[in-house]
Amino acid sequence: MKTIKKVSGVLLCAITLSLTGCSSDFLDTNPSDRVGTGVVWTSANMANAVVNGAYERFYYEYIANEGKVGLDVFTEIMDLDANWSNGDVPILMGSATTSSGMFSFWWKCFYEEIYRTSDVIQNIGQVPDMPEAEKGRDIAECHFLRAWAYYRANCVWRGVPIYTEPVKYGEATKPRATEAEVWKQVIDDCTAAINEPNLPDKYATGNADFGRVTKGAAYYLRGQVYLWLKEYDKAESDFKAITKMGYALFSDYKAMFKAANEKNDEYIFQYQYTDDDGLGNCFSQVYGNRVTVGNAWNNFIPNPMFVDSYEWADGKPFDMDEVIPGYSKMSPKARSVYFLRDNLNPNATGTQLDANYREGYTQMTNYGSDMSKYLEHGNEARIRKAYNGRDPRMEMNFITPYSTYVGGCTSNNFTYTLRWPYFGSDGAFPYDLRTDTNDRYYYLWRKFVIEGRESRTIWDSDIDIPIFRYAGALLSLAEALNEQGKTDEAVTYVNQVRQRIPGLALLNSNQYTTVKGQEDMRQRIRREFGWELCGEGQMYWKELRWGTWADKKFGTNRLTEADATKRNGANGMTEIWGTKRYTLNYNGDYEFKWAIPQEEIERVPALQQNDGWK
Repeated sequence: MKTIKKVSGVLLCAITLSLTGCSSDFLDTNPSDRVGTGVVWTSANMANAVVNGAYERFYYEYIANEGKVGLDVFTEIMDLDANWSNGDVPILMGSATTSSGMFSFWWKCFYEEIYRTSDVIQNIGQVPDMPEAEKGRDIAECHFLRAWAYYRANCVWRGVPIYTEPVKYGEATKPRATEAEVWKQVIDDCTAAINEPNLPDKYATGNADFGRVTKGAAYYLRGQVYLWLKEYDKAESDFKAITKMGYALFSDYKAMFKAANEKNDEYIFQYQYTDDDGLGNCFSQVYGNRVTVGNAWNNFIPNPMFVDSYEWADGKPFDMDEVIPGYSKMSPKARSVYFLRDNLNPNATGTQLDANYREGYTQMTNYGSDMSKYLEHGNEARIRKAYNGRDPRMEMNFITPYSTYVGGCTSNNFTYTLRWPYFGSDGAFPYDLRTDTNDRYYYLWRKFVIEGRESRTIWDSDIDIPIFRYAGALLSLAEALNEQGKTDEAVTYVNQVRQRIPGLALLNSNQYTTVKGQEDMRQRIRREFGWELCGEGQMYWKELRWGTWADKKFGTNRLTEADATKRNGANGMTEIWGTKRYTLNYNGDYEFKWAIPQEEIERVPALQQNDGWK
């Protein structure tokens, strides 16, 4: 919470760190130099700080050091820049082992949260100067927060130890519960939150408690578990309950992800940030670009195949060959010619800019561009035909070739254009958009990225990150309905999401959007989730549940010969036109489940490793 994070730093740090610490011994509750858990329950002031600490754990997921590898990078939505890929995404590069840091990092994150929340649930009732209604609300919030930790742990490990009480270091000896038992625990915790009369359905955007857990969040999470369990009637009931609580779609999709509009009725559960030092998220840093205020890094590169998946606004599937005939039959380097800026000329002389045009022509000729197809005047306009007229969310989420972006890296805000080759000067014509990967041409993120001086720096962005949105609830409701054969009713909820976007055709409004049965609708709903929620860290959990993760990310058993030609290989990171930077390596279906961290098995021998991991 923005208000929660401004609690006295000394009190909050002393108490929350006393409960969990940051060492590998994540259940150590007895550090000698901090406040003990028995003391904090003697006053409402200290007890509130403990509750705040439970929220704080999730906030830390998106700070620069811990949260720099967002989980959408594990999906087809985006790829990690080649400079980062080997060390930070071993499960994608085929190098993951039971000792890989990503497994132990998330295990500790989840169990720190499980301990913190269990401590509140068990002990806050004894606080002498806290009203009973407040205790009830805090317990309900912690039931939800614990459920959120168990939910994600079960998505990736499919069975983890269940602790519903605070556990001292050395006493955490339980074996793994079954996947079904963990789902039951999540349902039980969500149900406890829903049944608490002092937990509101939602908070008004002007309420000082806006951003705290609500019944709406508990219904949303429980509904997700019912989708996992294929209990679609129960999922339908939970998501329909949310539609009656006062949540609503925000009118402007792009503006919703700005700090100025982050208190809105679409956000059901979010991580809140301020631009105070150490209290901001890292999204503008790792999604941004070098002309973003503070000079961002653009480590996360939108995947060209995902961007190309956005349809035309009328619902017609996009095909680059219809815009540029013969495009897919050319080699990636040859077809890079279509993405070149105007005015390249091997004979240009005169100004420095003319020299750049001459050198750029030579550079791309040597690279392998088929310059016989180059238009000196009109090349930019030709490629823009591939982007103008598409689903507007594409341009709201991404910076595409020859679109503009307002940067704030200089004393004045300038409007930059994503051109290639880059000729560059942040403060002078032609105001090319500079990136951290200036030797390559990529799509870039627009979503969550600071424009101009909306925030003072990318290092501590104050943009809140939505975790559950009402749009996601509507699409989840559509999924639950369609899986029961209620396809016509499902269409109405998908259309509510699409109707928010100006000019986007509704389902069943023309030949391209006509739904052709349950399976067709299933695929439409899954694509809609990606187009709507991309970059928000939600799709990995869904692709694991659908069983589509490997096919989507690695291309296994998915591409026809024609598709493979278009993509120039089955998987990996590419430039916009398809030149490969690196290839992903899939070792087998056992990777749908993560490895139990080796250090945890050594600490607790009762834990059994998932099959396939060595």
